[in-house]
Amino acid sequence: MAKKRTPGGTPATDALTAAGVAFTVTSYDHDPAERHFGAETVAVLGLDPARVFKTLLVDLNPGGRPRLAVGVVPVAGMLDLKAIAAALGAKKADLADPRVAERSSGYVVGGISPVGQKTPLPTVIDSSALGFATIFCSAGRRGMQVELAPTDLARVTGASFAAIAR
Repeated sequence: MAKKRTPGGTPATDALTAAGVAFTVTSYDHDPAERHFGAETVAVLGLDPARVFKTLLVDLNPGGRPRLAVGVVPVAGMLDLKAIAAALGAKKADLADPRVAERSSGYVVGGISPVGQKTPLPTVIDSSALGFATIFCSAGRRGMQVELAPTDLARVTGASFAAIAR
């Protein structure tokens, strides 16, 4: 039996609703020519880039069978691959192949949410998120953001916090 989907909802918003998490969705018209998704979000919505977080999938077993994990970092910075590897007890991490990330998450690049992924993965949120009452991350679609408390994001994804951005 197929899962019921709320109109305009995504697996991310459905998961947040099911978990009883308070959140707000903000949408904008995504420019299909734009490839800097986080920068577009910040510019179009006029948000602080330190409060808008991007979701990146990493491979903790580069060169071997993929062992994926999720890093959530501010769009104002970059993911520190050594730091996320250390946070997850791995020797090394590389960014996952975009096609692998899309298959695993069920989302398209630029719309990958840390919430409601097809395959739940170990997740680390940059500790800078704790400096804000709420943060923004993808709601599972390009041009769609969800605003929520970072502790709620961690609870619903089973994430830990660590300094993984530079």
